[in-house]
Amino acid sequence: MTFDYSKHAIEQMLLRDIPLEIVAKTVLNPDSITPQDEKEIYQKTVTFPNGKDYFVRVFVNVEKVPPLVVTVYRTSKINKYK
Repeated sequence: MTFDYSKHAIEQMLLRDIPLEIVAKTVLNPDSITPQDEKEIYQKTVTFPNGKDYFVRVFVNVEKVPPLVVTVYRTSKINKYK
């Protein structure tokens, strides 16, 4: 699957220190996908380079061709979203 990144998504990845590889891993092999309007939220628990586990949520507009990553964030509150 190929997908594009919005300017906002790229800014958030830089601001929140989320590597592109982790975003791609989340979208290509998610633990779960939650539909939300015209978007899908791809979610995955990932161990970051610092050794800590985070729950990564990637919001993708699936009505665009190719799909557009709108925003992304990570949280240590893994159980809140599972």
